[in-house]
Amino acid sequence: MIVTRFAPSPSGRLHLGHAYSAAIGHARARETGGKFRLRIEDLDQTRCRREFVEGIYDDLGWLGLDWDGAVLVQSQRTVAYQAALEDLKARGLTYACFCTRADIAQSLTAPHGYAAASYPGTCRGLPDDPERRAATPHSWRLDSAKALEMAGLPRWTEADGATFTASASDIGDAILARKDAPASYHLSCVVDDAQSGVTMVVRGADLRPSTPIQRLLQSLLGLAEPTYLHHALVTHEDGRRLAKRDLAPTLVAMRDRGVDGPELAAQLLDGQVPAGFRLQDA
Repeated sequence: MIVTRFAPSPSGRLHLGHAYSAAIGHARARETGGKFRLRIEDLDQTRCRREFVEGIYDDLGWLGLDWDGAVLVQSQRTVAYQAALEDLKARGLTYACFCTRADIAQSLTAPHGYAAASYPGTCRGLPDDPERRAATPHSWRLDSAKALEMAGLPRWTEADGATFTASASDIGDAILARKDAPASYHLSCVVDDAQSGVTMVVRGADLRPSTPIQRLLQSLLGLAEPTYLHHALVTHEDGRRLAKRDLAPTLVAMRDRGVDGPELAAQLLDGQVPAGFRLQDA
């Protein structure tokens, strides 16, 4: 039995890429008599809106995709994230980071700076200073070197049976909790997947680079290891990504044009996308 999940952020209406991912996750669960869970990733309260949550329910219903059990809402689960963070803190696997985005950008563009994808470790060696933490906004980062020493290089299995082992360079000192949010994507994701009993993480290939750090966190927190299905992305015909911020065509607009939702979901499962779009690996 496979348990999958669909975990959109309610920061806009769903588009064709969301429909493709949801349809795959739903089908993988249903073909094994498993469960399809729904999670609302609304920790970024500055961008998330209640009307978009309702839109997610409407769009999934239009596609003919039902879910099992109660909807997991991240903004209601801050206690669980804090418990996981405190566990990592207690083992000396985290440190407070006072850097602003401007600080990091400046250090990355300096001569002999670090690669743009990595954090330069500015705060890693600072002694813990409770008074500074009380007075200054800060994030909490994972000390990846200590984490890897404790848990070893993370490994994972894809849905096709292929196995992978990350390298140390795949894992940086990821943020676990931000100044303006109780948990990062990585921490909340692994805690919630475990809570929902997810056995297969279905998501776009663009999120494959998130897998090493998430597998490391699962190992450190003693959470079950799911398999992963990183599927192709639905893009515009010219290869441009679909994105809410770019006003990608929405499912509600397709519905208003008379498109049949369940038929669209079936076509997507067959690898057929509407005219003007294509499937592309990240």
